[in-house]
Order: sequence, then C-alpha cells, then structure tokens
Amino acid sequence: MKTPFLLLISLVALHSVTAQENLNELLAAGIDDAKRFSQSYIQPANDGLAYGINNSWSTNAKTLKRFGFSLSIIGNATFITDENKTFTLNTADYENIHRFKDGSTSKPVATALGHNEQDIVVEITYDDPLFGEQTTDIVLPTGIGSTNVNLIPTVFLQGSFSPFKGTEVKARYFPKIEQEDVEVGLYGFGVQHEFTSWLPADNVFPVAISGLIAYTKLNGNYNLINTSNVEGSNQRVETETKTMLYQVLVGTKLKIFNVYGSVGYIDGKNKTDLLGTYRVSDGFLFSKEIVDPFSIDSKTTGVATTLGANVKLGFFSVNAAYTIADFSSASLGMNFSF
Repeated sequence: MKTPFLLLISLVALHSVTAQENLNELLAAGIDDAKRFSQSYIQPANDGLAYGINNSWSTNAKTLKRFGFSLSIIGNATFITDENKTFTLNTADYENIHRFKDGSTSKPVATALGHNEQDIVVEITYDDPLFGEQTTDIVLPTGIGSTNVNLIPTVFLQGSFSPFKGTEVKARYFPKIEQEDVEVGLYGFGVQHEFTSWLPADNVFPVAISGLIAYTKLNGNYNLINTSNVEGSNQRVETETKTMLYQVLVGTKLKIFNVYGSVGYIDGKNKTDLLGTYRVSDGFLFSKEIVDPFSIDSKTTGVATTLGANVKLGFFSVNAAYTIADFSSASLGMNFSF
C-alpha cells in the first residue's frame, strides 16, 4: 500500500494523461486536448506540493551559535481546500471534446486532488484513415479525493550548521523511495542570516530578525509499462518541481520558550513529461506511433505567512507552526542541537 505522499505522486503522474484505460482514445483524439486537460487537472497538485516542500525551513528567528549544528525531523500536512478539488471544463476550449454525455458543454470536474462522485463522460471524435470521423466516450479521471485523502503529507530530514556568526547553512532531504511503479525523492539547500546578531547589544536584545533564502527540488516518476493499455516501450511519466523561497523572520530569543513569525514568497516551476513510445490504434486497422507525446510546464507563486513556537530542553527541542497560504499547512518538528 502506497503512503499518501507516494499515492499523490502516483495519481498526479498517472492522471496527467487521464485515466489509463482511456489513454489510447485520448491520444488518438489529439495530443493538444490531452495536454490541455492535463494542465488543468494537475496544476492544483503541483501547487500543493510546491507549498508543502517549503515549510519549516526555520524553527526560530535566532540562528545557531558559531560552529553549532542541529538535526531535525519535520512532518508537514498541507491541507486541500474545496476550490482546489475541481476546475471547470468548457468543451469550447478543446478541439475534439465536443460535449458531455448529458448534453452540456461546461461543468466542474475533478482535479488530481478532487473526486467525481459519479462518472463524468465526455464524447470525443478522432479521424480514422479508413472510416473517417469516429466518436467514442471517455470517463474522466477522478483524484485522491476518492481515497478520502484531504491533505498532502511530507516528511524531511534537515541539518543546519553555523560556519559564521549569525549565519546558518541548511540542507534537507527526503530519500528516493521506490514503491510499486512510483519513485520520488527530494533535496534542498538554504542559508539563514540573523541581522540582529551584529548589534552591539545582541546579548540583551530580546528579539531576533533574520532572512532566509532556500532552494528545493522534488523529482518523481511513474512507470506506465505495467498499467498502460497502449502498446509501446519505455512508457513513463516524469514530474519535477523546483522552488525558491525568500523569507523574513522575527522572533524572541529566550532560553526555553520562543515564538516566531515569518513572511515569505515562493517562486516555483513545475514540469511533467509523458515519455516513451505509444502505438495508438482503433483495435482493427488504424494505427500510429507517438513518441514522447507532450510536456506540461507551469509556475507556482505566492505569499506564505507562518506563526510558530519552539520549546528547548537542553540539546532537544520541539517546534510547531501553522502556515497561511494558498495551501495552508501545519508542521511539527523534533530538533537536536549540538
């Protein structure tokens, strides 16, 4: 059984080309339509991942003492709102999707984060070299809402080191995991500098102000060979999310209990590729080969505001934080400082 995080990557990758049993028909109907639908279907999931992997880079506005080191285990839950579970599919925006089976031409349908309570069927057309224009029905895919998943969980292992006064160099890592046909991994690097560490009265000033810049990259892929109904070779979906986080933090710097707040800006790029060779046919005479059908590019940008608290007991501390953004989230971490 896949974890929710791997399940999300799996569904995002798989349904970025719609339901696997309809892949043949959709590619035959037109690559542009497949790409257009996938763009709308996958965008909220990409956005949710981009926000989730950028949480809890810092657990305090105050940096470590010089040559100090800390190791953290951070769990994060990014919440999925109703507005991210659907998008409006207007058949006028498509070349070969003409109407829904019930006769309508526009209606809300599930994104990768949502769920269609009942099957939603669209009629598509494609050109057969022998029989001319043909019509067939496709059931649109549902998303992770069908498995009662309403959040995106992420877990990081993060280390921090202070080579200079007021400066922390950070790295985070999610080991590459392969389960069934899904593989996903994550890494990132960041630098935090405490501006108030250079004040003459630093030791008595009760507030720390710092800035953070961080880069994060997530890679995932889904092997379609065992699930695709289309003949071919090396069929797979590869997805990549790269983000930059720019953040300002303000917090107390007491010995045991501290609170902090931050305002940050996320600038991310997402890319999903349907790769491999696909021999599309009507099951009888018509057949054509498609290589690397399409690539989807999108951006994720937005402001995130975080409020958090940290309790330190010797070399061990616990922190909790809540982030308000387009995808809000809650984080909990355990930290070991030396």
